[in-house]
Amino acid sequence: MSPYSGNVFMVVAPSGAGKSSLVNALLAQDPTLMLSISCTTRAPRPGEQADKHYRFISPDEFTTLRDRNALLEWAEVHGNFYGTPRDRIDAALETGDDVLLEIDWQGARQVRQHYPQAVGIFILPPSIEALESRLTKRGQDAPQVISRRLLAAGGEMSHASECQYVIINQEFNTALIQLGQIVAATRLRYGTQALRNAELFSQLGISKTLA
Repeated sequence: MSPYSGNVFMVVAPSGAGKSSLVNALLAQDPTLMLSISCTTRAPRPGEQADKHYRFISPDEFTTLRDRNALLEWAEVHGNFYGTPRDRIDAALETGDDVLLEIDWQGARQVRQHYPQAVGIFILPPSIEALESRLTKRGQDAPQVISRRLLAAGGEMSHASECQYVIINQEFNTALIQLGQIVAATRLRYGTQALRNAELFSQLGISKTLA
């Protein structure tokens, strides 16, 4: 059983599946969830705020965190480094708070090495055609970029089996309800309840470990 009474939720999806929209809507509904803030060595973009969108740090600071094994996962993207610091996550879990990570499948693999009981939730589009339509309607990418994203999506979705749960985001509100249900059910797992209600379990003579 995990020594922490907090839970780690990893939301994984290919670009365009609606991951960010679902995560933001869930956080708005459930303020007790803490969103993990990644760190990056790139400069802030217009409108981005430190400690809200990213923790902006220097390359030397990033190297120090990496060499101290203070990052749950990290990667280099277009010459910049990105990673997930574990200090705030550990602190949140120790106090019983639940942490949500919006992450790709490779990062989820690395996170699971540190938190084996992390709950993986994969968001799938209802079809490739729907995924292409959503990417096009976003208006953020050129056609050739959309083609690359669609090509990459196939490889990303092949890792859906590494997650315990899969949500097919055909209708947003339904998918949001399902995401909330997974969070609620996880909080009712025996191990979590035993740690969060240790005094009650002791009074009732119930074991704190799962048989």
